[in-house]
Amino acid sequence: MKMIRAIVRPEKIESTVNALEEKGHIALTKIDVIGRGKQKGIHQNNIHYDELPKRMIMLVAEDEQIDPLVDTIVNSAYTGNFGDGKIFISPVEEAYTVRTREKGL
Repeated sequence: MKMIRAIVRPEKIESTVNALEEKGHIALTKIDVIGRGKQKGIHQNNIHYDELPKRMIMLVAEDEQIDPLVDTIVNSAYTGNFGDGKIFISPVEEAYTVRTREKGL
């Protein structure tokens, strides 16, 4: 199992979530986050915005599902501009359902 953490533009969150649903992956968590990338924020009209609002999607999937899910996220969140986001993949050793205490996805 692996966890995907995808940070995307706020205006791209719904299209990304919808694209994941269309691929059959409906279980996820969305979180409002604030941060900056390599560009250290943005500059507009002599104003520097150091930290920008973003949305983070967290989801867990089996290893063989990771590449198609990453492709789906990239394709749905892409604008071609700085600040499109970042995707992080981490191993998940175990997962439990709180209500049933069941182990696994």
